[in-house]
Amino acid sequence: MPDPGAGGGTPTPSSAPAVRGAPGFVPEIEPRVTPSQTDPASAPPARIGTPAPSQRIWFVPDQVVLPGGATAPVIPASTVRGELKVPEEGRRVGWWDGGAQAGDPFGSVVLAGHVDTKTEGVGHFARLLRIKPGELVVLHGAGHTATYRVSSIVSVPKNALATKSGAFDQKVSHRLVLITCTGAYDASRGGYEDNLVVTATAVGPAR
Repeated sequence: MPDPGAGGGTPTPSSAPAVRGAPGFVPEIEPRVTPSQTDPASAPPARIGTPAPSQRIWFVPDQVVLPGGATAPVIPASTVRGELKVPEEGRRVGWWDGGAQAGDPFGSVVLAGHVDTKTEGVGHFARLLRIKPGELVVLHGAGHTATYRVSSIVSVPKNALATKSGAFDQKVSHRLVLITCTGAYDASRGGYEDNLVVTATAVGPAR
């Protein structure tokens, strides 16, 4: 913001120096002092300011909407012995309860789901195999909404998901991370060889 008294031009009466005898000179008048200015006991009580409540909204997601409008319920999922326990049902998605909530100022909101299951067939997150950068993913919860735009899609070996992918990083700008399985399937080695990691950035604040 420019300084009101800076720069050239004609000085205002308040900023121009007063010269005795010059036009416009006004002699100084002794200011009137009220009792409250001299007697602390008669002064009005000071007002105590209170900070305004934060306008930021954050929430635990209970529904995810993928591009095309396909929705799935989201339930909390915990880490057990270093492994994120994804809901067994293919139509459900797990929200990692050790990560950020939707709308947080920083950290990763991590959702994980199956690409398929032995009993239910194709899982909800099989749609991530066709997702593209720029598409939108929406989270709902507690009457609020948070929207994210897909920024990257990478495949990482399963044994590197927790250590090298950064998917669970909470020291980053706020983002959404979606995880499912991909790559070759080998039952003797425990299933799919890789994980698909889809990262999306927030489109404005949660509302």
